[in-house]
Amino acid sequence: MSVRKAMLILHGKQAQNDQVRAAVEQRRALGWQLDVRVTWEAGDAARLVDEALQAGYPTLIAGGGDGTLGEVAAALADHPHSASLALLPLGTANDFATAAGIPGDPMEALVLLDHEPTAIDLGQMNEALFLNMATGGFGSSVTANTSEDLKKMLGGAAYLITGLTRLGEVHSVSGRFRGPEFDWQGEFLAFGIGNGRQAGGGQVLCPSACIDDGLLDLCIVPAAADAVGTLGTVLSGGLRGIDSVAVSARLPWVEVEVVEGVDINLDGEPLLLEQMRFSVRRQALSLHLPLACPMLEVTPALV
Repeated sequence: MSVRKAMLILHGKQAQNDQVRAAVEQRRALGWQLDVRVTWEAGDAARLVDEALQAGYPTLIAGGGDGTLGEVAAALADHPHSASLALLPLGTANDFATAAGIPGDPMEALVLLDHEPTAIDLGQMNEALFLNMATGGFGSSVTANTSEDLKKMLGGAAYLITGLTRLGEVHSVSGRFRGPEFDWQGEFLAFGIGNGRQAGGGQVLCPSACIDDGLLDLCIVPAAADAVGTLGTVLSGGLRGIDSVAVSARLPWVEVEVVEGVDINLDGEPLLLEQMRFSVRRQALSLHLPLACPMLEVTPALV
């Protein structure tokens, strides 16, 4: 039996996860040399990517929440065509993996190692790469302020509960969004710019986004006389709620400028910015995906 080789870069909080251990042991029994490295502090994921590539691993696995998956993906994209990536979603929200159809069960997720990888795009905000989505405004504040205890108890629903309890804090931001044949200016409550489709524990902001089309999907929630009602619709109404209140576009790049700093969440990383330029890094990553991944514009042929 030929030995196939991969390194799992695992978030430290998951080091004692029995399901992950069983999934790793199953892959090893099937002939994989699957080595595990655990992150401890900021910067570890990128360092471990570098070490894995220097050691000649042809495949890396990112194990953790959306932030860990995004961090490993961005670090790997700095070494184009060097190794493929598989995702082991272990977070509360798992927004990218859910939209891509990647199973949450570790054994099922690692089955995707047997699939040929597919070239996908990454988003780029200024100099930072992202796998899933950048959100700005009220939604980003909710994500940043949802407690770990609540997430443990309620999973993705924790973001909805936090959002609904903080609607009284809603305020709009004045900004301008400009891209090819697109120019919108005004007061907004929130926005999402997606390579992926959802954020914040299941809020589908960019329902048509594809990860291989060279485009980013933009969703703006304009301010309204009833700001609380508008965001309540977004938070509780799912796709129908977004459709009823949002301005949408699909663009290869978009520049965003706000009068005052706005809360940004970039694949789990909170930021405060006034000027942003979003673009697409085409075919930046080779990712192991389900054969019928809904976020691919062109579905790979079955082999």
